[in-house]
Amino acid sequence: MLAVTNMVLHDIDTPQIKHDNSLTKNVREYKLTDKVDMIITNPPFGGIEEDGIEINFPQAFRTKETTDLFLVLLMYILKEGGRAGIVLPDGFLFGEGVKTKIKEKLLEDFNLHTIVRLPNGVFAPYTGINTNLLFLEKGKPTTEIWYYEHPYPEGYKTYSKTKPIQHKEFEQEKKWWKNRKENELAWKVDVEEIKKRNYNLDIKNPHVIDIDHIPPEEIYEKYQQSVNEIQSLRDNLKHILQKCLNKG
Repeated sequence: MLAVTNMVLHDIDTPQIKHDNSLTKNVREYKLTDKVDMIITNPPFGGIEEDGIEINFPQAFRTKETTDLFLVLLMYILKEGGRAGIVLPDGFLFGEGVKTKIKEKLLEDFNLHTIVRLPNGVFAPYTGINTNLLFLEKGKPTTEIWYYEHPYPEGYKTYSKTKPIQHKEFEQEKKWWKNRKENELAWKVDVEEIKKRNYNLDIKNPHVIDIDHIPPEEIYEKYQQSVNEIQSLRDNLKHILQKCLNKG
């Protein structure tokens, strides 16, 4: 009832809502009449499907991760020339194993033309996972991917339940969309570079200077050195005090 009400309030007069788990149907059984022109989806992050669900998918793509399976489902039920927008966590972008196989197939059969990188806190307080908006079209392979880093509004350091992301913030992406140029928020990457990275799509903004993080081993070594120096000073101070007491 809530879903129907929400859609009616968003000008969809006759909502058609199916209350079911879309992953329970074998993807090979979808006919042309079942396929759609457009998909907009935000699959649940971190979900694990029950045993047996994965057999509804080809061997190469079998996993229990809900997010990955929904992306594979999208690949099967979208028509040729169809478009899709999907929200995915950072983990999918850099994930390996089955994720790599899914991404390889995705870039072969779809034009993954745009990835909007969202900042932290977009889904607060429900999850702190960093997320991305992926936009793609079925029917031709990817040649290059445009990235756009969505910035915080002025004065914001993060989003929260009381200060959520606003629709009007995406006006900047809309202005950039049809006249794409590289700038401090936008950059593009050739698909051959993606392949060299073993299909790792987690590419940071090249216009932002990355902080040079110290390796954990070096941090631990410096910590141990500091501990030893402190202990040496304590021993020296104790020795001096003992000498003073003896003279007294």
